[in-house]
Amino acid sequence: MQKIKGMILAAGQGTRVRPLTQNLPKPMIPILGKPVMEYLIEHLARYGVDEIMVNVAYKHYKIENYFGNGSRWGVDIGYSFEGKYEYGEITPKAMGSAGGMRKIQDFGGFFDTTTIVLCGDALIDLDIGSAVQEHKAKKAMASVITLEVPNEEVGNYGVVETDKDGRIIAFQEKPKPEEARSNFASTGIYIFEPEVINLIPPGMVFDIGSQLFPMLAEKGMPFYAQKRFFNWIDIGHVHDYWVVSQRVLNGEIAQMQMPGKEIKPGIWVGINTRIDWDHVKIKGPVYIDSGVCIEAGAEIAGPAWIARGSHICKNARVIRSVLLEYTRISPGMTFEECIVSPSYCVEHRSGETYYLGDDRTQLRWGDARGR
Repeated sequence: MQKIKGMILAAGQGTRVRPLTQNLPKPMIPILGKPVMEYLIEHLARYGVDEIMVNVAYKHYKIENYFGNGSRWGVDIGYSFEGKYEYGEITPKAMGSAGGMRKIQDFGGFFDTTTIVLCGDALIDLDIGSAVQEHKAKKAMASVITLEVPNEEVGNYGVVETDKDGRIIAFQEKPKPEEARSNFASTGIYIFEPEVINLIPPGMVFDIGSQLFPMLAEKGMPFYAQKRFFNWIDIGHVHDYWVVSQRVLNGEIAQMQMPGKEIKPGIWVGINTRIDWDHVKIKGPVYIDSGVCIEAGAEIAGPAWIARGSHICKNARVIRSVLLEYTRISPGMTFEECIVSPSYCVEHRSGETYYLGDDRTQLRWGDARGR
């Protein structure tokens, strides 16, 4: 594959994914103990994409401190902070997906070859080499990787209308189902030539989907959609996180191996755990991270992920749920299809969030954190 560069969009606040993003930028949301963005970097590295820029804003230091210069993954990572420094404080201010790329280009001219652009909040197993090859074969200036979605869901995505050759003639950002011109949705994966970056107005907040793409379509540029079959799991809303975890645990994403050691069929365990194996019921797929304690009488039914340092007390039940780091489930409590942390619980079915200290939480949850 021809040498290409990578760009990960990571400057958003992730408001639709709260409370998961109360203290984390969205790309740092963990899946089986690793940030979503780490899976993206590993995937880019597999295809030889070893120069990667990341635009950051909200809680930028958590991304920068974790990934550093990228040497752990055999890549070079650079960062572009979007915001301002005044009165001794740094204030994040995102410039939009396209505006952030133009800022990078104006600063150091990073985009001097074909670049693949990924949103930092999705898991993918796209064949990047094949996608770039198609992009080159069509002599495209910009390519959008698309997937077909049900008509009732088009309002969640940007959708593209193409001619018979796949050339994009119109782009709609989150249309109403009755107004949508197609049901092929943009996955937030793009391939750009440098000339496209230079079309973005400098110094402005500018969006790829709602502003840059309509511009390319209006100008009649060689702008193509690729219809590919691959796994794309987007964490667009908080309830998606539960779905993502279920799919990953069920082995639906290629090249995502379960961490830990498989000690029983479908049960993976990290090091230094304390589990009363003779008196617990665990049905996989389940991943139990390091430092977890599971007492006698407890029951876990997968798909489930029990994160590092968690404690499941006597006779408690965890059913198709995710326990985030250092969560304690009190004796006899049951959580089914939930995301549980030391401070909140999100129910998948109802979509409701309960916080520790809320009266409703005390009745439904008990002492989830412990003392």
